[in-house]
Amino acid sequence: MTTGVRRRMGVEERRQQLIGVALELFSHRSPDDVSIDEIAAAAGISRPLVYHYFPGKLSLYEAALRRAADDLAQRFVEPREGPLGSRLLRVMGRFFAFVDDHGPGFSALMRGGPAAGSSRANALIDEVRQAAYEQILIHIGIERPPARLALVVRSWVSLAESTALIWLDGREIPRAELELQLVHDFAALAAVSAAYDEEMAQILVRILADEPADGPFGVLVGRMAALIPGPA
Repeated sequence: MTTGVRRRMGVEERRQQLIGVALELFSHRSPDDVSIDEIAAAAGISRPLVYHYFPGKLSLYEAALRRAADDLAQRFVEPREGPLGSRLLRVMGRFFAFVDDHGPGFSALMRGGPAAGSSRANALIDEVRQAAYEQILIHIGIERPPARLALVVRSWVSLAESTALIWLDGREIPRAELELQLVHDFAALAAVSAAYDEEMAQILVRILADEPADGPFGVLVGRMAALIPGPA
């Protein structure tokens, strides 16, 4: 027979447990609506013990933000294999899986939640955006991007973020459609920039050279061509 004695957790192990519990609660409800008492109950400990590890709800919330930010940034990591369009589509699939699973938590991360305006929360958000930006440049294969490419990538990261936040309000567009549309948005942003700049045009030509006709970028070209009226 086994006894019902519970194993005593170490300090760091308990801290990580509390962060995990808080993140799970924040993922399904606004952090403003989650109390320390609920976090303590979910962790199976007393309210004073929560304060032993974290001085207050804000510090626990920021620790949960840190873990969420690290997880979200990892969603943009993708082996540099195969055409760019397919890679970006897989990235968007993982990105929206995070958004779908952690709706209120994602909103809180991007909008600041209880830590709105705090330098730590803002720094975490900037870290996620910077990590996404750097990973997309790795996908493209350019270490020092020209100004127009940097603008395209940062604009697209911002677009993906704002699109996800709007989508969470009602999920009115099927997720798979939105993931593909955002990949098409990247191609559209790059194409418009290429129309104004020769260096961007060369980058776009290099990207499209590896794209199959049935890939995400090829599908976009086909859809755009179908919109152009034929000869009278």
